[in-house]
Amino acid sequence: MMFDSVASSMQFIRSGHLRALAVSSLKRSPALPDVPTVAESGLPGFDISTWYGLWAPAGTPDRIVQKGSAEVAAIVRAPAVREQLLNMGTVPVGNTPEEFAAFNLSELKKWAQLVKQSGAKVD
Repeated sequence: MMFDSVASSMQFIRSGHLRALAVSSLKRSPALPDVPTVAESGLPGFDISTWYGLWAPAGTPDRIVQKGSAEVAAIVRAPAVREQLLNMGTVPVGNTPEEFAAFNLSELKKWAQLVKQSGAKVD
C-alpha cells in the first residue's frame, strides 16, 4: 500500500497492476471518478494533493509575471493540452499570480500546523 500521485500511478491503475483505494484530494479525480476520496472513506476533511506551480525570482517586474501567468493559463486551458493533462490524472488550473500566492500561503499554514501537531522537531 502506498500514497502516490494519480499522474505517476495512472498507467499502473489502468493496466490493473495497481488498485486505487482512494484519492487524497478533497474532490474525486476526474481521471478516476469511481474512486472515492479518503474523506468519503471515513476521514472527513482529509485533503492532501500533489500540485505543481511556477515561480519567478523576487523582484521580477509585475508586467513580466502577469504576462507569464497569462501565457501559462492559456496553455493549460487549450483543449488539447487540458485533455492530455486530465488523461494523465492531473487537473490543470492556470490561476492568477494572486490566486497562486494565496494558495501557497494556505499550503504553508496547513503544513506548518501539521508539523506542529505531529511534534516533529525542526533543527
